[in-house]
Amino acid sequence: MDFDRRKFFTSIALGVGATAFPNIMNDFENLKPVNTNSKINPKELSNWFKRIKGEHRVVYDGSQPHDTLPIVWNWAFLESNNSVGVKDSEMTAMTVLRHSGIVFAFNSEIWNKFKLGELVSFNDNKTGKPALRNTVYEPQKGDLPLPPIQGIKDLQARGSLFCVCDLATKVYGSAVAKKMNLDPDDVYSDMVKGILPGIQLVPSGVMALGRAQNNKCAYIFAG
Repeated sequence: MDFDRRKFFTSIALGVGATAFPNIMNDFENLKPVNTNSKINPKELSNWFKRIKGEHRVVYDGSQPHDTLPIVWNWAFLESNNSVGVKDSEMTAMTVLRHSGIVFAFNSEIWNKFKLGELVSFNDNKTGKPALRNTVYEPQKGDLPLPPIQGIKDLQARGSLFCVCDLATKVYGSAVAKKMNLDPDDVYSDMVKGILPGIQLVPSGVMALGRAQNNKCAYIFAG
């Protein structure tokens, strides 16, 4: 990695660390960057955004776990529109998982292996301790604020779209690697392999938010 890219990576890491995991990492200047790149196919990415449909379109900015609100508000958009006669096929709710919100994009194996709950200060309601599983993909009783709220898998079946930031995955992968004395490239590769079915990897969350708004999605901050 050349100097400019390393400097950019470090600046991103410092910005992430200041708000996301200040109690776990202190020495961001010596964070080893990820050198592996996931080959995101531009045509496939463009086609994914074309799945945005209907007259009613919204994109949620899921920058933090925020008590599961990036998932809850996605469900709320569908339900409230249903209540006034709008069918699921006539609208799109997209959630962009970025910054510390990326953890919701990974399967429970990754949560347990890399202690993602501890990393982003997200607790399992059942144990009251840092979560070792993804509680919003196929939620169990008590995982979400109210019983009717659906998880990611059910929302995807209704047409909702979810994507995850590749840049943040690299930064958090490096943080995990430093904390656990692992190779950043290996951690990042495992995280990418652990992305849940149907969740699209995008170059960055902010890029995806821009693309969604280009496709006439209203922007809402979800945490």
